[in-house]
Amino acid sequence: MRRLRVTTITTVIVIVLLALTGAGSAGAAAPYCGITWGSLPKAVDTHSTAALLRVTTSQQGCYDRTVFEFTGAADGYHVEYADAVHTGGEGLNVTPYAAGDAHLDVVLLAPVHTTDGTVTYNRRTGDHAVNVLRYQTLRDLLYAGSYEGYTSFDLGVRARLPFRVTASTGSDGHGRITIDVAHRWDQ
Repeated sequence: MRRLRVTTITTVIVIVLLALTGAGSAGAAAPYCGITWGSLPKAVDTHSTAALLRVTTSQQGCYDRTVFEFTGAADGYHVEYADAVHTGGEGLNVTPYAAGDAHLDVVLLAPVHTTDGTVTYNRRTGDHAVNVLRYQTLRDLLYAGSYEGYTSFDLGVRARLPFRVTASTGSDGHGRITIDVAHRWDQ
């Protein structure tokens, strides 16, 4: 009986010590780089007449970034993971032409031409918009065209990873829609 009591007391002490130190707790690890974005669709339904000027990318410590820059304020978008990304109007599936094991369907609620008809983003549908060689997460960015004020891209990434979308207007008056895709999930 005495041996059972000592074993029980020892077990209780071990459990208390584990609880106090946080060892064995499933939620002990902090999110990867503080990222809590998730991979669900993100959208802002604000149309703009500001035209797309350029697209740039960069590598950050915890994510890869894509920036769409416009001639003026622009903050409308629909971004979500999709099995297929289609061109506007024609409906051509461009996903087979874009690298990546997962694809973000990026629809910017702004055109590629100004109100007087000047084309500001001089690419053809199906063109690869940027070079993402040696990026950790980004694999491709394929221009899927612009139709009736909607401009589309297939953002190919290595896997379905957390992402965020932000919109801002710089001191130069240019609007920017930024998509950050994490290098990995928590852990």
